[in-house]
Amino acid sequence: MKNISRMVRTKDLVQSLLADRKGVTAIEYGLIAGIIAVGIVTVLGAVSNNLIGLFQTIAGALTSAA
Repeated sequence: MKNISRMVRTKDLVQSLLADRKGVTAIEYGLIAGIIAVGIVTVLGAVSNNLIGLFQTIAGALTSAA
């Protein structure tokens, strides 16, 4: 009996969320923020590899110059 009651409450909650248009805007902003975050992580991953190589090159040049 508890499971049926829980299912009815869950169904009612889902229906109320689908009917609420304010939630759609929040979801859209969340998706946009997620896409931007993935882009930032991707760019920083690529840039960090290049920076590590650059610093290793500089460190090698400084070591051989000394």
